[in-house]
Amino acid sequence: MTDEIKGVVLLDVTPLSMGIETLGGVMTKLIDANTTIPCKKSETFSTAADNQTEVTIHVLQGERPMASQNKSIGQFNLTGIAPARRGIPQVEVTFDIDANGILKVSAKDKATGKEQAIRIEASSGLSKEEIDRMKAEAEANAEADKKEREKIDKLNQADSMIFQTEKQLEELGDKLSADKKAPIEAALTKLKDAHKAQDLAAIDTAMAEVNTAFQAASAEMYAQSGAQPGPDMNAGQANADDSKNGDNVQDADFEEVK
Repeated sequence: MTDEIKGVVLLDVTPLSMGIETLGGVMTKLIDANTTIPCKKSETFSTAADNQTEVTIHVLQGERPMASQNKSIGQFNLTGIAPARRGIPQVEVTFDIDANGILKVSAKDKATGKEQAIRIEASSGLSKEEIDRMKAEAEANAEADKKEREKIDKLNQADSMIFQTEKQLEELGDKLSADKKAPIEAALTKLKDAHKAQDLAAIDTAMAEVNTAFQAASAEMYAQSGAQPGPDMNAGQANADDSKNGDNVQDADFEEVK
């Protein structure tokens, strides 16, 4: 068969989406299904725990939102990351598919320049029947998958707010009066309990309480300073939405290799 029939060029495309596992067991797509090859896409991720020096990149293929529901096609470690608080290290993950359909996935620590990569052969051994089955399963489970993804996103948002709130309390120290600090700590405890129980309604309530308590503290600090406003009380929300901003840095569920 020639590459050109009646003036129409036949282009190879990716049969399924490809991505990596991120915070909460989610599959974050880098290459969408039906993307014309060759193609290349990079995104920047960060750690989800303090002082990680080694992370695992889990490469996935499929259309469903959770990592466990898709096909694992490769895994490798990136070592030598400088110890830092979660969210500080920046690891650039690149998916590069050549004209033969061979995928190269690389991960590079922007601070140290250290890099690791894996090479995955064309189509990763999936037959047309298997590809069709995976697509059909994604369609059949679309509603349930959407609810599961929304649940994980809410848990991730709560986890991010817990981290940011604890960080802000530590940074503010004695600048925060006891009567303003107590409601924040009480709301934070509620949020931790709700997160542990995976109670989404309680998480929403507790997050609202954390924001309300911090806003009251911010107003007091602003009044005392007479000039500078208090800290950003929506930092937890902002951190949860980092993937939507210009920096496009996402918390990744990188496993610390011991």
